Amino acid sequence: MNLADTYRQKGLRKKLIQSLREKGKFNEQVLQAMERIPRHLFLPNSSAFDTLMYEDRAFRIAGGQTISHPSTVACQTTLLEIQANDKILEIGTGSGYQAAVLSEMGARVYSIERQKVLFDTTPGLLKQLGYTKIKTFFGDGFAGVAAFAPYDKILITCASPEIPESLVKQLKIGGYFVLPLTNEDDNQTMIRIIKKSETELIKEEFGTFSFVPMLKGKSY
Repeated sequence: MNLADTYRQKGLRKKLIQSLREKGKFNEQVLQAMERIPRHLFLPNSSAFDTLMYEDRAFRIAGGQTISHPSTVACQTTLLEIQANDKILEIGTGSGYQAAVLSEMGARVYSIERQKVLFDTTPGLLKQLGYTKIKTFFGDGFAGVAAFAPYDKILITCASPEIPESLVKQLKIGGYFVLPLTNEDDNQTMIRIIKKSETELIKEEFGTFSFVPMLKGKSY
């Protein structure tokens, strides 16, 4: 795979990040992390799409999944309020781009993917790009990765039909849980949950988005 990141691609990326910055909604450290990451390398045959990869759009990847809009990545990452050395559980490794953003910000990332076709390729790509500390797992996202709990933050990168209780249990007291939640009208609302205690959750809403659905089990 060609891992080139040319001056042209860096320029396109800088222009994209500036357009996100002008929206005034995203954390500056998040945007700086995104500007350092060559997004075009997270899409197969990226050389044919490098210009489009630096527009605010999503792309289909293997397993019927997507690499999210840059603005969506910026939104979810901003809502997590990441601190250096945070332990973060990501549900849905996908292309690996979101995991790279989290790692670039100094988080310890544990990422689980249910699509075997993605799990077979994404961890290798992340290592090639220097993200050697990201821990990846093949499994059911609804189950999380209990062996490494509790987590400071949890992020779901696909539309969940519910707030998974098993994941709430893996979140530490005071932790943040960000997810797109599908409501009864089949719309998806970005939710942030703050776990105040084992019995008290604060839920905040941050507008509507579009994600592929979160599914149970593994897919081979």
